[in-house]
Amino acid sequence: MTTNGESKFSDLLIGLAFGAVGGLIVAILARKETREVLRERSGQSLDYLNQQAGRLRETADEIVQQGKKLISCMGSDSVDSSTEAKNRGYQEDRRENPGG
Repeated sequence: MTTNGESKFSDLLIGLAFGAVGGLIVAILARKETREVLRERSGQSLDYLNQQAGRLRETADEIVQQGKKLISCMGSDSVDSSTEAKNRGYQEDRRENPGG
């Protein structure tokens, strides 16, 4: 006959074995579910990011169009005159300091 201490120890080992097997089964099932959840959420995140990128492209196109309109409204005369003024200033500076 076994003593009370030996019985408790064997019961503990049996309980640990059942717990380990049960834990492994749960971990395997949870791992599959976790992969599915992660796959689904990553797909949703990718869709969201694609939508945001599309909106960003549209906004950038609008900004570029507004910039083109602004430049065309200002006219090329102001650009030409500022370029000519810079060229004149550079030439005058060279005349005053011929050696550099």
